[in-house]
Amino acid sequence: MTENEKRNLLIITEVCDSFNQHDIEGILSQFTEDAYWLTSRGDTPEGCRFTGKKEIRKMLHKRFSLIPNMSWFIHSHWVSGKRGCSEWTVTGNELNGNQLNWLGCDLWSLREDGMIIGKDTYWKYAGGE
Repeated sequence: MTENEKRNLLIITEVCDSFNQHDIEGILSQFTEDAYWLTSRGDTPEGCRFTGKKEIRKMLHKRFSLIPNMSWFIHSHWVSGKRGCSEWTVTGNELNGNQLNWLGCDLWSLREDGMIIGKDTYWKYAGGE
């Protein structure tokens, strides 16, 4: 593993730790100002696109408010060059009573300096077809 890959792995790990702490500013400290986040659900096949720290911050505030006990169990992180992946299970209870127990992953894109330019989220969950 190159030194840049070691750094990128550490950045991804720290960001995921910040998610578990619901530390929005800690999360965003590793994102570029114009970073994007593609969520699993949305009106298009790519999900919803949030672009820039302002949009991502607003979305995170909403998510952590609606799922106050949301937490991630990390199964693994890996990196290759400027790309990375985090595999996890997320659990929590939405205020409407729905319970989360989803298996998912994030695909990360990082700039040459290690700042995150993109996060693309995928998940699976039980129920329905």
